[in-house]
Amino acid sequence: MEMEALITERQNAEFDVRSLKVVFWGGEQNFEMVSRMAAIAATDPVFERVDQVATSRTDLFKSGLRKAARVRQHVLDLSLSDREAYILRTFVDERSYADLHWNMFIPALEGQATEEQQEYWLPLARGMKIIGCYAQTELGHGSNVRGLETTATFDPTKDEFILESPTITSIKWWPGGLGKVATHALVQARLIIGKEDYGIHAFIVQLRYLENHKTLPGVIVGDIGTKYGNNTVDNGFLCFQSVHIPRMNMLMRISEVTKQGIYKSHPVPRGILYGAMVTAREIIISEASISLSRAVTIAVRYSAVRRQFGGSKHVPEEQVLNYVTQQKRLFPLLAAVYAFQFTAQWMRWLYEDIQERLKKNDFSTLAEVHSCTAGLKALTTSVAAAGIEECRKLCGGHGYLCSSGLPDLYTNYLPSCTYEGENIILYREVGRILLKTFADSQKGIDSSGTMAYISSLNNSNVNSCAAVEGKEFFDERGLLHAFEIRSLWLIQQCADKVSKTADFQAGLDEYAVEIVEMAQAHCQLITISKFHDKLQENIPGSGVKEQLVTLYYLYALSLMVEHVGDFLSARYLTVMQANLVQKQIIVLYKKIRMNAVALVDAFNHTDHFLGSTLGSYDGDAYNHLYKKAWKNNPLNDTLIPEGYEEYLRPILSGQHGGQLALSKLVNCHLYFLREFSS
Repeated sequence: MEMEALITERQNAEFDVRSLKVVFWGGEQNFEMVSRMAAIAATDPVFERVDQVATSRTDLFKSGLRKAARVRQHVLDLSLSDREAYILRTFVDERSYADLHWNMFIPALEGQATEEQQEYWLPLARGMKIIGCYAQTELGHGSNVRGLETTATFDPTKDEFILESPTITSIKWWPGGLGKVATHALVQARLIIGKEDYGIHAFIVQLRYLENHKTLPGVIVGDIGTKYGNNTVDNGFLCFQSVHIPRMNMLMRISEVTKQGIYKSHPVPRGILYGAMVTAREIIISEASISLSRAVTIAVRYSAVRRQFGGSKHVPEEQVLNYVTQQKRLFPLLAAVYAFQFTAQWMRWLYEDIQERLKKNDFSTLAEVHSCTAGLKALTTSVAAAGIEECRKLCGGHGYLCSSGLPDLYTNYLPSCTYEGENIILYREVGRILLKTFADSQKGIDSSGTMAYISSLNNSNVNSCAAVEGKEFFDERGLLHAFEIRSLWLIQQCADKVSKTADFQAGLDEYAVEIVEMAQAHCQLITISKFHDKLQENIPGSGVKEQLVTLYYLYALSLMVEHVGDFLSARYLTVMQANLVQKQIIVLYKKIRMNAVALVDAFNHTDHFLGSTLGSYDGDAYNHLYKKAWKNNPLNDTLIPEGYEEYLRPILSGQHGGQLALSKLVNCHLYFLREFSS
């Protein structure tokens, strides 16, 4: 019956699933590429999943090395592009040093090195003749980059920089790939010339000899220890004790130091320093969609298989997926996956666009990209992390089993909320930019890009909803307009409060909570607008667009209900209209219920990638659970457990209980005399 459940669900689908797969992955060519990489990951025995709970840290790390090496072999043998290699690493689903090398180290070189430096370092990095990491975070400083303490002092007599870790809090801490693998690090350090501190600059520092992997003199480096998840990665610490590097190891696209010790700035915005982080955040936004889609796939399929309550002798129990309480928690997450995926596709285009602009020294969109990647990273990772945990709970007790795939997915995903910018800090940065953009609009300076609505709505008198029937909320452009109004209203409220404080920075600090909420609203608006933009495209496939429109409505209206207080306070909605929205969401649940299994099938995830007994494509959850309980479970290797003779048998036979009690009494008496006889 369990396997038949998913067959029936798929037969009832009202759209062409393959066509939606193509849309979800951004076109036929990309879909075929993604499918090829997923097939490689699923069929190569080297990529078989490791039981992360039952495997030692040393073996987990070695597994990461083995799989990274295998990926590299596929890259070379099949002449894979950088994009294909990234997708393959994604489907292998085991973090390694390679992620940081390709996603942080190389982009930093591309963004901050001069052409001459790139000609030297990039071939080495791209050929993996050296392995790099990105060493920014310190024990005492993370998001506050300006507070970093590592120093790089110029010595003009030797034409070198001397790197030091002057305090315990200056030790580099957390960089992935640093602990045991990286041969080189891109180190963010304070540039010191004479007695002058020129702030944070980037330096390439060799850590280990290429011949034998031993550390260079003055380099103290190691692994920081076992983490909540991602223990295949060697997150590391790094301490410098008078480490000398050539002057040309300072990345000098933005500024340089001459042989004479003269500091020169180049006409390049310092915002380009965040280039590597922009790259990483663009990837993180895409990964948020994919990670959440895995959890949602498991939860939807298992909810269709699982039956609880309502049955009788001749009638089976009800599918859990039929309960509206399950739909209310699950279907908005399903809609969010699509919203985030279409936002990620746009982010990919934006990233590629700015890369081309930077090559031509065009920095006009740098602030927009920085704001978008920061805010969307904060939004998508927060929603994905909470959503994965919600999916675990939606799977009941079985979701707590590691074999469900959800605990590992959750623990491995959680760091995304912190690395490459802690989410609240990122929201505050977006809020600062929004307030400045609003102030400019008040002076007649038009806003553009994702903030264009700030100027356009300032000149509009339409700021309330005219709907009198629930079906009127099924208006694609109308919903987008509603979220623009909400966002602008929150910006206006914050701007008014900040304007009454002593200065701008004081206002940012005093009203930080409101500013974070304002920034979050703006980022939600972006995801809605990119979902809306997708609907304006020519979408092929029978019934596909209808499904996407339904998901768009659910995503937007669910957010409207979640933040209904904003819409009421802004006087966009009345209480009666808010109640109508609630009723329309129930209508949407019914539409999505018919297609829920097919909608997660459209993510095109292999069983290997899901790694779940509950979410397998065939729906045979209970057989998979039972078989997994036996497979690779050391507790079931023996009939009688280790420790039986020492600890269980004496209890069951009633042996030495009185002797233990007497010993305990004597020990307690001696303790009392020792502690209180004085």
